[in-house]
Amino acid sequence: MAIEDHDYGELFSYILKERAIQTVFQPIISLHSGQIYGYEALSRGPANTVLHNPEMLFDYALKNGQLWELENLCRANALKCAHDLKAEGKLFLNVNPNIMNDSKFKQGFTKEYLSKFHMDTDSIVFEITEREAINNLKDFISTIDHYKNQYYQIAVDDVGAGYSGLNVITDVRPHYMKLDMKLIRDIDRDRTKQLLVSSLSEFANYSQINIIAEGIETKDELRTLIDIGVHFGQGYFIQKPTTQLYPVREEVKTIIKAEVSRKNRVSRNRLTDTSIEQIATPLKTIPSQMPISKVSNLMEANDSLPGFCIQDGNKLIGVITRNKLHLKFSGPYGYSLYNKKPVAAIMSRNYMKVDAETPIDVVAKIAMNRDPLHLYDFITVTKDDQYFGVVTVKDLLEKSMQLEIDYAKHLNPLSELPGNLMIEQQLQGCIDADSPMTVLYVDIDNFKPYNDVYGFEKGDKVIMHLAEIIQNSCPSDGFVGHIGGDDFLLITATSKSKQLCEKIIQKFDKSVEKFYHAQDLLKGHIVSKNRHGIEESFPLLTISISGVSNRNTQSIYELSELASQIKKQCKQIPGSNYLLQEPNAFVTMKG
Repeated sequence: MAIEDHDYGELFSYILKERAIQTVFQPIISLHSGQIYGYEALSRGPANTVLHNPEMLFDYALKNGQLWELENLCRANALKCAHDLKAEGKLFLNVNPNIMNDSKFKQGFTKEYLSKFHMDTDSIVFEITEREAINNLKDFISTIDHYKNQYYQIAVDDVGAGYSGLNVITDVRPHYMKLDMKLIRDIDRDRTKQLLVSSLSEFANYSQINIIAEGIETKDELRTLIDIGVHFGQGYFIQKPTTQLYPVREEVKTIIKAEVSRKNRVSRNRLTDTSIEQIATPLKTIPSQMPISKVSNLMEANDSLPGFCIQDGNKLIGVITRNKLHLKFSGPYGYSLYNKKPVAAIMSRNYMKVDAETPIDVVAKIAMNRDPLHLYDFITVTKDDQYFGVVTVKDLLEKSMQLEIDYAKHLNPLSELPGNLMIEQQLQGCIDADSPMTVLYVDIDNFKPYNDVYGFEKGDKVIMHLAEIIQNSCPSDGFVGHIGGDDFLLITATSKSKQLCEKIIQKFDKSVEKFYHAQDLLKGHIVSKNRHGIEESFPLLTISISGVSNRNTQSIYELSELASQIKKQCKQIPGSNYLLQEPNAFVTMKG
């Protein structure tokens, strides 16, 4: 029933007069650690009334020209409740972008006003929805810069719900992008949504923007978002909005821990651990109130220090680099102006910060995309959202170059896929894995006769074509290796193995015709000499895939022996086929 069909004026007046708003909080958690990162404050009208529903409440306020009064009441109540409940982390507040420039709004977010709630400006996140048309974009961006300069943070809400979201992101350059729940719903079963969110996640990483997935309602949605690399999440599966604050359920933490562990183990294709954690130096932090003169003395005592990370209690709030300190102290009055001030007065609050698990090559790309003024500033590393250490650009580039050299040494020269050393490491990780995994061996049937008739150059093109098919078909959390010749290896979750085999076979069988002359295709075979030198007819190229579960073997040798046996059975069946050994030893087959 439409809201205009009723007169809710008396009830709404009561809400404003008596401040009868109920604030509920929904946690936003790290999808890497499972820890609470902050809370979104949501407002409800009086219980058991028609205006308890927030959509009805705000719709009525908008239609009656009292949206400002309602929003102001909701924000004030949210701050008070967050203070009373001792809510830690960020507080996300929904804001209509068109009121942010209002003087009354600005007065409500002065440092003095926040201090009575024991809050800092950088703990407040203004959540702007893209559904709200921005009246004057130039003034709005100027207003956003005003709040950023005071260290408030900005989130763009409902990204993916409309058509203007990407423009808002490029104009506003927010600290957070909140993905609309329509993008998240059934993402575990929708490849298009996975690709879109994956692209947004990659963009966010390079732009130093955090992504928050809203509306997570199932275990599989949560797992998929972790696999893609989304930073934070909220939704009913994690916790429904409540008036009280509760810890994250152990079930949710267990899922996150297991999925992160599996992702790190299975998807790592390098020879060694390539996370930034491996080269981070745990330099001692300094307090925000330390006099700048003392910071300068510490710098002078150690020429190798790139700078310091600065904490206020246990909270990381900024950095001071050697270059910036020298810049402030240079000139005839620099020392006298700054030496007695606290380091917080000149520190940088906007600095490059990455999680300890971020791959080194990703960190290098982000670092090199910084503006020239900060290109060589050190990088701050956090672990479980706590300070861990720093990495200098010199160390980052040296390690990046070394990894590329080491990696290239162990690639197959034809396909440039990981070779046998990395394959062995992945196989051992697969055997040690807690979750059910399947190792797939793929090779081409009748490949030798094809090579003899068409030549090695054409044969190499077939191998490279199959390599491309396998790479494009393999899930993002899988592993692809090239054993040599026409033999490939894949590692994937057992639940995905059948579908993967069928996809590879379908693509290969559909495309292999282009590697034959028309007359051979018409005949349906080629003629070549067999191993005994006798001419024989050979069928057109097909592929065989044999699969072994990690539940049935204890060593790489056992796994290889078992796969060899299954492969022999599979190759005896005409055409392209797959033969899989399931964890319960039941074998399935596709002819």
